[in-house]
Amino acid sequence: MPFWNRSSTRRYSLFYVADLHGSEKCFRKFVNAGKFYRVDALILGGDVTGKALVPLVRLEDGSYEARFLGRTEIARDEKELAIVEGQIRFNGFYPFRTDAEELGQIAADPVRREKHFQGVISAAVRHWVTLADERLDGTGIACLVMPGNDDGEFVGEILSEGRNLINPESRTIELGPYQMLSYGWSNITPWKSPRELPEDQLEARIEALASDLESGRPAIYNLHVPPYGTRIDDAPEIREDLSLVGGSSATMVPVGSTAVRRVLERRTPMLGLHGHIHESRGSARLGPTVCLNPGSDYNTGILKGVIVRLRGSDVEDVQFVAA
Repeated sequence: MPFWNRSSTRRYSLFYVADLHGSEKCFRKFVNAGKFYRVDALILGGDVTGKALVPLVRLEDGSYEARFLGRTEIARDEKELAIVEGQIRFNGFYPFRTDAEELGQIAADPVRREKHFQGVISAAVRHWVTLADERLDGTGIACLVMPGNDDGEFVGEILSEGRNLINPESRTIELGPYQMLSYGWSNITPWKSPRELPEDQLEARIEALASDLESGRPAIYNLHVPPYGTRIDDAPEIREDLSLVGGSSATMVPVGSTAVRRVLERRTPMLGLHGHIHESRGSARLGPTVCLNPGSDYNTGILKGVIVRLRGSDVEDVQFVAA
């Protein structure tokens, strides 16, 4: 039977975040956090990409017009264009330069629109992979980034091209002295995101990964969706038309995964890392398992995360941070 000697292991620390949704500023902070917080590993647990393109339309006088977040911006030269594009990326959107004719063609053709959207996102993700590879080269800091339920399948393929940045999804890996499994799909949501599964299928897939872990060794479960009914899965209640129940005084209800909860209660890993629900930053316990959700404020440029310090089979310390 495998034996884990707690006294023979040194402290191992990690910095975990989730749900950056295309925020360039937050990703740069994430890559730099390894040295800043002096951790052994960086983990981004899903929902890497943003949700919208913002066209910068070339006008007759050569300037560009962009409309986003309820306002209109005009850029008259390359310097102003760079500023506007930076503002767009700051909010997790994707800028692209175009003209009225091309924009009309894209809007009228769903296939072309989806292809264009995927192309812009692909370029942005590749840029992030290159950035992480360059910044982390020679540091010895592990960097694990997996897609979440809002990320198309092509996102995982691009993340897997990294040299220092590693996509750990759908497999078990060695993380320092620990073993870790990762899975970014979620249970069914009202938003019909790209990667959702019924609870029974989600449970089966996570269980298949768990069966590859070595019995008796402490394990980390990096699962994008949090376990149901743990308060780190509370989100505003919505109706079928996606309107808020209670209006501005929204009612919070659990929306996490029953499958994830069952697996954690059955397998009892030392640590569960979760995201998905931006509003429910915090920690919870399921038996011996410490479950964490760092929350997300990506659209403000604030990187919310959690530093976890481990030794042997113990979670020694948990520190929620924001920068």
